[in-house]
Amino acid sequence: MSSMRNAVQRRNHKERAQPAHREKWGILEKHKDYSLRAKDYNEKKKRLKILREKAAERNPDEFSYSMLSSKTDKHGRKIQDRGNVSLSQDAVKLLKTQDAGYIRTMIQQTRRAREKMEQEYLLMGGGSVKVLGREDRKERGNHVIFADSLEEQRALGVRHGKGGGTSSGNGQMEPSTRKDIIPDSIDSSDETSSAPRQLTPQEAQALQAQKQDRAARKRRKRLNETRQSKLSALKVREKELVATEQQLEHQRARMSNSIGGINKAGVKWKVRERKK
Repeated sequence: MSSMRNAVQRRNHKERAQPAHREKWGILEKHKDYSLRAKDYNEKKKRLKILREKAAERNPDEFSYSMLSSKTDKHGRKIQDRGNVSLSQDAVKLLKTQDAGYIRTMIQQTRRAREKMEQEYLLMGGGSVKVLGREDRKERGNHVIFADSLEEQRALGVRHGKGGGTSSGNGQMEPSTRKDIIPDSIDSSDETSSAPRQLTPQEAQALQAQKQDRAARKRRKRLNETRQSKLSALKVREKELVATEQQLEHQRARMSNSIGGINKAGVKWKVRERKK
């Protein structure tokens, strides 16, 4: 009979879920969850009971010789030795001497880098001194246009007595900037025509040169800003290294008793000098 009872399909009994009106509290606690929570609560309860008993039975006159060597901080926590071995004063002075030599080396490197960056910044036009090389003069551009006739000269937008350009007897025009060429190239003579006028090869060349000049100026500006930021960082680093060197020299002088200081009692003292 038992085998037949096991062969029949029976209903799977599922655990009870959280009621609908209590869904905000999350999943319903099962018996295994309650067991773990109760076990943790009882362990904490026993631990607190033992601590209360120790506090109640503590002898206020209890003394141990280990209390003389132990120390506590301002919060009552025991300070223990971590096993660090302190170096001798001669070893510390030697280490500080090596540190001072390293800091002086870094100061020299930083100073040389700062001076080099200042020279580059001044040579590239970032400061008051400005020296232009052949490539810079080419980018700045003294563009010269040769006109074969007066009509071509007017088409290029160069007027006699206007635009800041100078003319030669052979029709040679030397405008001071390319901005005098492009705005006048499309002048009021074409305002009556509805269709846009096609640029001549000279006008297209002048327009392309103006775009290249504008791009070159932007590149130089970004490069100068980068150099300026690097120069500022080098100046700050050099200042910090010099301050570190001075502080280290002060510490070495105090260790060798060559200058005064403040003792543990807060009293200032200074080295007695021989009277002259």
